[in-house]
Amino acid sequence: MSFKATSREVGDVTVIDMDGRITLGEGSALLRDLVRENLAKGRKKIVMNLAGINYIDSTGLGELVSGYRMIKSAGGELKLLNLNKKVSDLLQITKLYTVFDIHSQEAQAIASFHS
Repeated sequence: MSFKATSREVGDVTVIDMDGRITLGEGSALLRDLVRENLAKGRKKIVMNLAGINYIDSTGLGELVSGYRMIKSAGGELKLLNLNKKVSDLLQITKLYTVFDIHSQEAQAIASFHS
């Protein structure tokens, strides 16, 4: 299964809905391009909805961290939404759970930009 992602605007927040696998190759490259595209358009409040992601390899994890750093250095914020157990466990093991702002409800994730 390949990686697919679509962006949508909710007020001044960009929500990226993802589906599939974030792995070496197509998935990680597409993720990187999405982050760059949104930053180029001045969109710096980004929520990555990982509800449809069933697998992330080390390259995919690296891309998430890289995206986080890219957004942060542009003065923006990245939030993660709807992690499944596998992805959540992976972030716990790698200690990245403390790096990302993680939410289980979209409205809560969007509201957190304005608090």
